[in-house]
Amino acid sequence: MTIPIVSAGAEPQLGQAPKDVQHYMRAGTLGLPALPPLSLYVHLPWCLKKCPYCDFNSHEQRAGSEGGVPEQRYIDALMADLEASLPLIWGRTVHSVFIGGGTPSLFSPESIDRLISGLRARLRMEPDCEITMEANPGTFEKDRFKAFRHAGVTRLSIGVQSFDDRFLSALGRVHNGEQARAAVQEAAASFETFNLDIMYALPGQTQADLVKDLETALSFKPPHISIYHLTIEPNTYFAKFPPVIPEDDAAYDMLDCITAMTGAHGMQRYEISAYARDGHQCFHNTNYWQFGDYLGIGAGAHSKLSFAHRVVRQIRAREPKLYMDKALRGNAVTQDTEVTRADLPFEFMLNATRLQGGFKLQDFVDRTGLPFTAIEKALAEAERKGLIERSFTHVKPTVRGFDFLNDLQALFLPESKDAQDAKP
Repeated sequence: MTIPIVSAGAEPQLGQAPKDVQHYMRAGTLGLPALPPLSLYVHLPWCLKKCPYCDFNSHEQRAGSEGGVPEQRYIDALMADLEASLPLIWGRTVHSVFIGGGTPSLFSPESIDRLISGLRARLRMEPDCEITMEANPGTFEKDRFKAFRHAGVTRLSIGVQSFDDRFLSALGRVHNGEQARAAVQEAAASFETFNLDIMYALPGQTQADLVKDLETALSFKPPHISIYHLTIEPNTYFAKFPPVIPEDDAAYDMLDCITAMTGAHGMQRYEISAYARDGHQCFHNTNYWQFGDYLGIGAGAHSKLSFAHRVVRQIRAREPKLYMDKALRGNAVTQDTEVTRADLPFEFMLNATRLQGGFKLQDFVDRTGLPFTAIEKALAEAERKGLIERSFTHVKPTVRGFDFLNDLQALFLPESKDAQDAKP
C-alpha cells in the first residue's frame, strides 16, 4: 500500500482552465534552492469488489468488454495525461513509479508492459528506477506475477491484510487464506523485493490471532511489511455499519508485538507503519515522507510539484469515464492550487514526522523555501512535551512522539485567523 493520493470525495468542480508552464515559473514569495526528487504515481481504479473499509477512489468492475475494464482506452488516457504534464517536469529524472489502485493486477501483464514501455518512452527514468505495483491475491493465478516482473515491475505490493479466513471475511476480501499464501509464495519466487500489506485491530481479533498472522507472514521472509491499524473512514460501509474492533489499549499492545516480532526477524521499523530489511525500504513512499515531488496520473490522482518560487498541488477527474474523456482531450486536471506559506510547515511535518529517523533541518529549508524559524516555536513545544529530540542539524520523533503522532503533528498546524486577530 502507498500513501493515499487519490481523491475519495465528490468530484471537484470542473471547467478550470489548464495553466501554462510560465504560470508556475513566475516570481513568488518562496525561494527553493533546488528541486526535490521526483516520483510518478499511476492510478488504476478498478477492483473486483469494493472493500467495506476502503475510502480510496476505487470502482467495481462491470460486465462487458475486457471483463468490464477498458484497459487499452485507459492506458491511452494515461499517456495523454502524462504528455500534457511533461512541460511541468521537463528535464527532471523520475526515481520511482508506483502503480496503485484499485487493483492494478486486474490489468493483464500485456497491458502493464504497454504502460511501463509508454512511461519509459516519455520520461527520463533512473536506470534502476523502482517500479512498484499493487496486487491482490484475489486476482492471482500461477505465473501471473512472473509475467508482471517480465513487463518491468521491480517490486510487488500484495494486499494480503490477513491469512485467517475469519478476518478476511470480516474485511470483505475476495480471497481466502490459502490464496494469500499461494500468492506470497509466487511473489517471493519472482521478485527480490516485495511487500506484504497486513492489517491489525480487526473485528474480533485477539493478540494471539495477530501473532499467528504475523508468524505466517514472516515465514515467507518478506523484505518489507506494511502494517496498518484498521480505521473507520467516513463515507465507507464500515462508517455506516461500524464493526466492533479492539480497544485502544489492546491495539497498542498489538503494535508493540508487531515491532518486537518483526525486529526479531531482522526488520527495522523505519516509518510509523513500515518495516523492512536493510536495503529494502520503499523509495517511493520515503520520497512522500521526505516531502519530495510526485506527479500523479489516473482517475482521481493527486500531484505535488515544486518550482523555484512555489509548491503546487493538482487533482485529476475522479470518475474513470470522465477522467478518460478529459485526459484524451488534454485536460485531466480539475483542481490546481498553490500551497500557501502558512500551510507549508504543517504539510512538511505531517510527512517527515512519520519517519523514525526524522529529518535534517536543512531539508525543511530546501523543500519548503522557508527559514528554520518558521517551525522553531512548534519544535520547542514538541521538545518540551517529549515528542521529539533534536540537534543543531536533525529532528526526530521520540518513542513517545511515535505513540502520539497526531499530537506531535498538530503542533505545526497553521494558527487560525481568529487566533491571529486576537494577538495584541
